[in-house]
Amino acid sequence: MNNPLVSVIIVNYNGKAFLKKCFSSLLLQSYTAMEIVLVDNGSKDDSIDYMQKEFPSVKIIANNENFGFAKGNNIGIKAAKGELIATLNNDTEVTPRWLEELVNAMGSNENVGMCASKMLFMKDPGLINSTGICISRSGTCWDRGIFEPDEGQYELKEEVLGPCAGAALYRSSMLQEIGLFDEDFIAYHEDTDLAIRGRLAGWKCLYVPGAVVYHMHGGTGGFETDYTIYYGNRNVLWTPIKNFPLYLLISSLPWIIGRNVGVIPYYMLKGHAKAVLRSKIDAIIGVPKMLAKRSHTSVDDTNIKMFIRTWTKIRSSPGFI
Repeated sequence: MNNPLVSVIIVNYNGKAFLKKCFSSLLLQSYTAMEIVLVDNGSKDDSIDYMQKEFPSVKIIANNENFGFAKGNNIGIKAAKGELIATLNNDTEVTPRWLEELVNAMGSNENVGMCASKMLFMKDPGLINSTGICISRSGTCWDRGIFEPDEGQYELKEEVLGPCAGAALYRSSMLQEIGLFDEDFIAYHEDTDLAIRGRLAGWKCLYVPGAVVYHMHGGTGGFETDYTIYYGNRNVLWTPIKNFPLYLLISSLPWIIGRNVGVIPYYMLKGHAKAVLRSKIDAIIGVPKMLAKRSHTSVDDTNIKMFIRTWTKIRSSPGFI
């Protein structure tokens, strides 16, 4: 690729307080071949008026309601012109070479369809937020290295399962092949679902340590709110049901069932009984729909083996839970 256009998609919902830091840092990027698209999900905090006044070069798509992270990004991607698509949370601040590092990594190999950033906590930049995403046999997804002190243990540019969509780069041709974010997920685990679909189609993901992002974490959805608990615990069942190759899915059922049952008393004791019970009921109701979305009969066995190898490698890496 020679100086490809990058479309940076940022979904916003009542995030006016974060926009100045996020968009100011984007305008300072060393890589300038980009368009910036804000997808506003029906904000009531004057986010759109603020952006029109302070950042007039940003393309704004104004939705009438909150469609969630997955559909919001899809709306932006469908309107994008770039050969590459960057997704970025609104509660982030990117370092000047963030995009350049990601684009260079993407251009290093035509089989790379995704790139993961090095995300640090904005309130404590000495702690890691994400260096790519991981998934266990139970379907539980998490950010590699999360809450670890940043002591140089993740400074290698290496293959990972997938990127956290809070600061990721995707190849448009990959998205055209495998599809966009699954809008049924609404929010949480939608990036894992997309990453697994990409891996099973033969695409690789590179973690790029030089692409540094500071993340507020939970700026829109909060942390352990009913919203995050519901969608996180509903989608944690759908992810393996929809995506795991058949023999991995069958052999993982004890972990999948154990995890989904075991978290119920945990969240009930923390005062989130309604959210977690509703999440599990809705997850079970949605299983037939997720089974209908399985497409592994057309997946090359070589790609399945590559996915399993990468998954196994990450399981043995630092940060595995």
